[in-house]
Amino acid sequence: MSFPIDIDKFVNLNFTLGDGLSNQERDDLTKNIGLMRDAIVATTVVARAKGIGGHTGGPYDIVPEVIIIDALRDGGAPIHDEFFDEAGHRSALQYVRGAIREKLDPEKLMHYREYGSGLAGHPEAELLDCIDFSTGRLGHAAGHVNGVAMANPGKAVIMFGSDGAQMEGNDAEAARLAVANNLNVKWVIDDNNVTIAGHPENYMSGFDVGKTLEGHGFKVFSCDGENYTEVHGAITSSLKVNGPAAVICKRVMGPGIPDLEGTSKLHDVIPFDTGIDYLKERGHTKAVEVLEKIAAEQSTIPSADFKGSGEKGACRKQFGVSVANILRGMSAEERKRVHAFDSDLEGSVGLTSIREEFPNCFTSGGVQERGNYLAAAGFGSKEGNLGIFATFSAFMEMVISEITMSRLNEANVLAHFSHAGVDHMSDNTCHFGLNNFFADNYVEEGSNTGLYFPADVSQMDAVIRRIFHDHGLRFVFSNRSKTPLILNEDGAAFYGGGYEFTPGVDEIIREGDAGWIVSYGDMLHRCLHVVEEFREKGIKVGLINKVTLNAVDEEIMERIGTSPFVMVIESLNSRTGLGVRFGTWLLERGFSPRYDHMGTTRPGNCGQEEQILHQGLGADAVKEKLSTFL
Repeated sequence: MSFPIDIDKFVNLNFTLGDGLSNQERDDLTKNIGLMRDAIVATTVVARAKGIGGHTGGPYDIVPEVIIIDALRDGGAPIHDEFFDEAGHRSALQYVRGAIREKLDPEKLMHYREYGSGLAGHPEAELLDCIDFSTGRLGHAAGHVNGVAMANPGKAVIMFGSDGAQMEGNDAEAARLAVANNLNVKWVIDDNNVTIAGHPENYMSGFDVGKTLEGHGFKVFSCDGENYTEVHGAITSSLKVNGPAAVICKRVMGPGIPDLEGTSKLHDVIPFDTGIDYLKERGHTKAVEVLEKIAAEQSTIPSADFKGSGEKGACRKQFGVSVANILRGMSAEERKRVHAFDSDLEGSVGLTSIREEFPNCFTSGGVQERGNYLAAAGFGSKEGNLGIFATFSAFMEMVISEITMSRLNEANVLAHFSHAGVDHMSDNTCHFGLNNFFADNYVEEGSNTGLYFPADVSQMDAVIRRIFHDHGLRFVFSNRSKTPLILNEDGAAFYGGGYEFTPGVDEIIREGDAGWIVSYGDMLHRCLHVVEEFREKGIKVGLINKVTLNAVDEEIMERIGTSPFVMVIESLNSRTGLGVRFGTWLLERGFSPRYDHMGTTRPGNCGQEEQILHQGLGADAVKEKLSTFL
């Protein structure tokens, strides 16, 4: 199916540093901007129609500055030719740009974020030739760009930035290094006053991108991001500076997009109906017809069912609901001793439930994971206090040192790291939450650290109720995807009424005599499906839910240690997860069943449920692996 926007209408432009824009150049630039934005909307609406998400507002916003810089480079300006964007969620722009510059087949835009397409939710250089720089975790580009500038003297190195990414501490470090060494870097920043959590001017009073960079020593040029003459002038002026300079493009998010202009909702993928209305208004009748057909076809695709499982729920949302339930039972004075710190992901990690009902127990801390974890630890360092912190599991790797120092300071922190594993992670490899065991990084004789990974929403609630009033560092994990209720053999909820969670105790979901599977989180229901299918054939494989990941249940070890085999199945990193240590625990206790483990072993390749299959963790792959033991 061909891409329904005619990108061949794009006019190749060549601008020079010496002149302003002619009337013809301004007209062509304006038409190009409209065309490229239309293509971005169409690309992201395709993904929306297929139910695989995406991001529209960010890539849509920065089109003017991208086209102007490309035209200046093509016109001979000394600009390094690699494309650096510190905001990976703006990947749709890079894919549309690749198609326009004939480095990507335009038809591939119809498969944005789709499995096997290479068009990941955050761009990865190993997947597509049109991508120069893999990005996705905010704050990880500016320092890299400094090194590129040192390696390529004589040319300006451009980094496209955002006001949200500029909150990261890495950017401050990179700015100081750039100024101290007079590096020829140019940061072109979309300052749209929007992040996922809302508007920085409301939740982070005093934060000003331009003033911050001026304080570091950057030469700063501010402009109206939708006045293309101003944008061109600011960019050309920055390129004439021999040293670090920044162009701050002030605009509302998604200018011209009906109903959503200026809202944080546009950080995410544009709603299907809004996208259709936009394209109709822009005269793209063919695109509307194609997209409506895709949406109709998508609605007929059945979802997968798993034996032994029930209704699905989002554990990552349940975390906040469970905390709010506990706060509701506390007095106003007691609630003063509990405080949650958000890193611009409150809706994704469940903290919205706390903010909405108990705003005095909540701080919107912006895109600042390191500082926010330490703030939670500092609050929780006062006797009787509890600091709560939540972000994605991938970003745990950004706060490991902070975790270590907080432990040394005997802080009391309940941390929730969602989006663990790979399931439904079309944002791809940079957002995989694989190394969660890194949180338990202290010496053996030190204080205990609890790592907990509930299997469904009912168990998440039970875990939070049990560990909320413990002291020390404890970490709760959840997935991006919804997980189904685990059912007992009678078809009732395993973690229903009467269940109480006990830390350190492994739970037998199904008894067995042929051998045992040990699993947790999003892989537990998949393993249960496999176990049920083997039981239908008369083969009883046992299944254990290891909710407390880093504690040894001696009773269970004795139970399974003398069985024919033990198989650990997880979606965390096969090199750092449970599987690499569980076999050692068995051997240390003198047990030697046949042993193996399965986990994530490959970089991602887009998609949702397909990410699990891509790792060889689907039900069929698990059955095949188990068959080697039976």
